[in-house]
Amino acid sequence: MFTLTNSLLVITATTTALIAGLLYGYSCSVNLGLGRLPDAEYLAAMQSINSAIQNPLFFASFLGSLLLLPLSTYLHYAQPASTRFWFLLAATTVYLLTVFGVTVLGNVPLNEALESFNLPQASSDDIAIQRARFEKPWNYLHTMRTIGATLTIVLVIIACLYPKLAKVD
Repeated sequence: MFTLTNSLLVITATTTALIAGLLYGYSCSVNLGLGRLPDAEYLAAMQSINSAIQNPLFFASFLGSLLLLPLSTYLHYAQPASTRFWFLLAATTVYLLTVFGVTVLGNVPLNEALESFNLPQASSDDIAIQRARFEKPWNYLHTMRTIGATLTIVLVIIACLYPKLAKVD
């Protein structure tokens, strides 16, 4: 039955799946391709990508999930708490900590440091050092948020499969 609450849950699942897919796709292809580039080209490409991703479509799904997950969780709260509620609460927590938290506290500061790096004026040694400071930590954090986003969408899907009033035994 398509109630407002269920419709909102579908939208929540969609925005969450879009972010999980973006992060997964980036891990499977973009990071691997970028890793093959020489240092200066790698840094230039990452500077360009980090700028380009800041667009309304990205923010609609990234921030949409951040807002819709807790809202969907709240709308499925009842006493006693249902199984659906607990899965949505877990999904919200995982997303907040691993996708949003890791991005804001880890990847964004690395992106900002890279953005402030003056690539055209840098020496080959400076470029190599900057890449070393950026690439491995950024990829590690990206892997964490990819796993978190994947776990989040799995939890949302499981929540969708439970009847709204199913209780934890």
